[in-house]
Amino acid sequence: MSKELEQIEVIPQSGWTGAEIRGVDIGRPLSAAQVGAIKQALLRWKVVVFRDQELDHAAQIAFGNQFGEVTPGHPYEGDAAPPGYPEIHTVSPKAYEQRYGASYHKQVGLGANGPAWHAEITPLINPPAYSILRAEVVPPYGGDTLFANVAAAYEGLSEPIRKLIDSLRAEHRFGSSTHAENSRERIGDWVRNKPLASIHPVVRVHPETGERVIYVNPNFTKHIVGVSLRESRHLLDLLFEQAARPEYTARFRWEPGSVAFWDNRAVLHLAPRDVDHLGFERVLHRITLVGDVPVGPDGQPSESISGERFLAAKPPREAVPA
Repeated sequence: MSKELEQIEVIPQSGWTGAEIRGVDIGRPLSAAQVGAIKQALLRWKVVVFRDQELDHAAQIAFGNQFGEVTPGHPYEGDAAPPGYPEIHTVSPKAYEQRYGASYHKQVGLGANGPAWHAEITPLINPPAYSILRAEVVPPYGGDTLFANVAAAYEGLSEPIRKLIDSLRAEHRFGSSTHAENSRERIGDWVRNKPLASIHPVVRVHPETGERVIYVNPNFTKHIVGVSLRESRHLLDLLFEQAARPEYTARFRWEPGSVAFWDNRAVLHLAPRDVDHLGFERVLHRITLVGDVPVGPDGQPSESISGERFLAAKPPREAVPA
């Protein structure tokens, strides 16, 4: 074993979900062995976290480029990205106000720090494969992010339910859970003029591990197709409850220099709600990596209703020198 691998520690954070990785500086170019070790831990634990990392926007993008192609920050980014870094999606109350409208989150009951349980931008035909979120400013307490392993949640269902949902498909639409198309804020203009919607399998086969995962989420999944609205609501509620069961989750407490790296195909995450009333500043920066088109157990890929593939930001950036 190389000295680089000997230094890497993978410390599980719960029985199913999350691991902390120590012994690697992700602000510097990684060796192939280090990339492989991180990727292996990521596929096993679905989300990995790093502490005490010194990254700026360029270094975060360079780190991501070692695991895939970095996308623009968001399909609806507009002018909210940091100047010169269209790949960066800033997560903060001020950024959400600039991006979507000053009062939108208050009107629809979303938290100031982001939406409910979700995977990144699943209304796209090829949702991002991975997300990397870096802390810049964190509250003195609270503001944690929760992650849920939806591969484990699928395995926890009874066999008859698994067989049922293996054959189902669902529509994912941006803004559907908050009726954004009716908003007079900026988000309303985005959704009306550039809608994002796809039909995905309710159960997705992970392209690298072969695992089956529950592939619906409360924030973006509008309804299950081919069944009544009443049946769809009951089935989705069952799956949302299953995915959020505590045994499948892990809670990540942010510190300055913390970085979370997760498999967007196999986990949901939940933005914090406990500090909105306290007015603490919380600023994080996210990048995402290009994903593939989901495929169900029947081998059938997803179908696009509206919106183009979400591909790499251009031009690609060079790696940060050692």
